[in-house]
Formats: sequence, structure tokens, C-alpha cells
Amino acid sequence: MGADAVSARREGLDPHGAGQDDVRLAVTSEVGSLRTVLLHRPGNELRRLTPRNNDQLLFDGIPWVERAQQEHDTFAGVLRERGTEVLLLSDLLAETLEVSGAARIQGISAAVDARRLGHALADELAAFLRGVPARELAEVLMAGMTFDELPFGPDATSLVRRMHHGADFVIDPLPNLLFTRDSSFWVGPRVAITSLALPARHRETSLTDLIYAFHPRFLGVRRAYESHTAPIEGGDVLLLSEGVVAVGVGERTSPAGAEALARSLFDDNLAHTVLVVPIAQTRATMHLDTVCTMVDADAVVMYPAVRDSLCAFTIHKDDDYGGRNGGGRVTMRGPDPFLPAAADAMGIGKLRVIDTGLDGVTAEREQWDDGNNTLALAPGVVVAYERNEMTNARLEDAGIEVLRIPGSELGSGRGGPRCLSCPLSRDHV
Repeated sequence: MGADAVSARREGLDPHGAGQDDVRLAVTSEVGSLRTVLLHRPGNELRRLTPRNNDQLLFDGIPWVERAQQEHDTFAGVLRERGTEVLLLSDLLAETLEVSGAARIQGISAAVDARRLGHALADELAAFLRGVPARELAEVLMAGMTFDELPFGPDATSLVRRMHHGADFVIDPLPNLLFTRDSSFWVGPRVAITSLALPARHRETSLTDLIYAFHPRFLGVRRAYESHTAPIEGGDVLLLSEGVVAVGVGERTSPAGAEALARSLFDDNLAHTVLVVPIAQTRATMHLDTVCTMVDADAVVMYPAVRDSLCAFTIHKDDDYGGRNGGGRVTMRGPDPFLPAAADAMGIGKLRVIDTGLDGVTAEREQWDDGNNTLALAPGVVVAYERNEMTNARLEDAGIEVLRIPGSELGSGRGGPRCLSCPLSRDHV
């Protein structure tokens, strides 16, 4: 999209950030009809993965990129067929860099690290990137750059260049960008920019931050929460119902991050109850949505091994709460069993639970393959990986419509349809 087209889109926006022809950007549940979603189609950043770096970059294997792209295209196609507008992160980033000089400067600054490259090399690279066309710059910010790919000849006086191999990264790639759920999430009409825990993902939020700050589509959108100190990731945040938020605490989200989010949501009147849910700090349960996701307004799919042990600390905003910046009154209780605590906070009698798998071995296998990580397109309608046959059958037996997609390559980074998507707009339930 050219600058004129983007400017025209800007002129059509209302003061709240949604275009005159756009659906209102707001999310108040996990299951309201999905109107607009942010995805990232896998790109050259996945081609940077090798057996030497895949563990460091948080992948369990080396994905077949072309097949991953085909699988992702199928996923996006299913969403579009069901009436969901699909926005692609790479397009939004390129458009942002095209219309905003400030975004360009900030994106380059976040990617070019003088502490690692030395000031001379960093300054030279940053100066070059400032003149690169927007879409090419977006590609560098996402896929990274090696020393062999530097656009200028060797500098005999640069110790950094002498001591690095040509295949080493000058700018690290971001292969986990396809998991758009983690770097931002929406609560009501506001967007939360997260603080990702692991070094391989730190820079992802700098790109989503640029998009929300400078892209015309999001003009006027306000922030729900922003922290650069306490880790919190979107995969740990479930909007159980309007005003009720569950936050997993484990490998990726810290107790401080969960508390900071709760107080921020209370301050902005975006929630009245936050349930903080401890989860095991393991690869198989990196986020709350790896063990539990909502499939209907009163139903969850859940890994049976944690059904009885999962607990929650309930943080509730007092009716007379009036403080700002975390200084108001809240009540805390727990830990209590998660399922009854969640149902109580949601104001329903009981949550229906659909187990992953049938026997223990099948449940463990399908939990590892993201059987619990479903994306609801409407109440009782979910997208799931086709490989989790038993879990999908159990969902259908419980009255849930399951839209199956391939995920053999997409799942190599341990993430399912929910991980792959950041809802921007849902209908109220």
C-alpha cells in the first residue's frame, strides 16, 4: 500500500481508531464472533533456523517453510470464509514504516544494538537502513541480517567484524513473530503491549508497538497496559467473560507481571476480577492457553492432568476502589480450585469441561500438539489442528463445531491456532 492510500485510510478514521467502514476494535471475551484478527504469515525469518540455533530461537525443529506458509494460508482462509477480516503483521509494519519517520527511527534503533556491534558499525548500519524502502526495511526488522549480508565492505578497523563469522547475525531474526498472541492483546477497546520473557523474543514487542503507535488503522487507540520490567505474555491471558480475566503465571509470565496487569485493568475499569493461575514452568505448559482455552461462553477444553490441580488466586476490585497507579484497594484470596473460582467470578453455576484426549497417553500427546490451543470464531465454533483427532472428536461430541486445519509445520514452535492469532475485534457475547 502506497503512502497516499495509507493517508486516505487515515482520513477515514474516527477519533477512536476504527475507520468509518471498520468494525469497532474491542475484545471482551474469548468466544464472541471474531470480526478482525492480526496474523503473521511465516516468512524468511523461519529460514534463519538451523540445528545450531533452533533451541535458542525457541523452536523444537526446523520447519519446512513452504509447507508452513501453505498451512498458514489455509488457516487465514478458514477465518476469511467465516467472515473475519485478516490483517497481516508484515503488511501493517511496511505501511507503518512508509508513513512514519518516527516509526522508522524507532524500529532501527531497537534492531541495531551498539553494545554488541560497537558504535562505528552500528552507526553505519543504522544510517544505511534509514534510506532503505519501507517494505525492505520491514523484511530486515523481521528476518534479521547476517554479517555476510552487510551492505558495505569489510572494515579492517572493526574488531567486531573481524571476530564474527559471516553467518552470525548483525540483527537477530524473529521466527516467533507468527505467534501474534503474545506480543499484544486487547481488553475492551484498549491494547496491551506486553513484555516478553525470553531474549529471543524481546524485540517482537518493538514492532507491534510501532504498528499500534503509528499505523493509521490504530489512530487514537489507547493502551491498557505497558511494562518493560515485569514479564507478561498474551498466551497467558484469557478473557473469561466481560470484566473477568485469567492470567497464567509460569515460564513466561511472572507474579509481578500478573499483579501489575491486574492493577492496570482495575485502574482503567477494564476488569473487576483477575484470576492468577500458577502453571508448571515447562516447555509443554509455557502458557495458560497450552492447557486450557474457552470454546463456548460456558465451556473450556482442558488438559485432564491439571483439571483437579489447577488453582487460582482471585484479585478483586473493591466497589469503592478509586485509586490510581496501583494505589487503590483490592481484595485477594486463594489459592482455590480454578474451575469453581472461574465460574464464580463469571457469575455462572459451573464451567463445562471437555478433556484433551481420552486416556492419559493420548491426552499427553495431544496436549503437546496444542490440542487445548483452540481459537474460537464464535460461541461453540473453534479452529483446531487436525492432528488432534481424539480431542476434536470429544469437542464435537460436546456440541462444538471444529474447523480443522493442518499444523505439522506451524506447530514446530509449540503453538496452536490461538497462539497464531491476536483478535482485534469481537462481538459481545
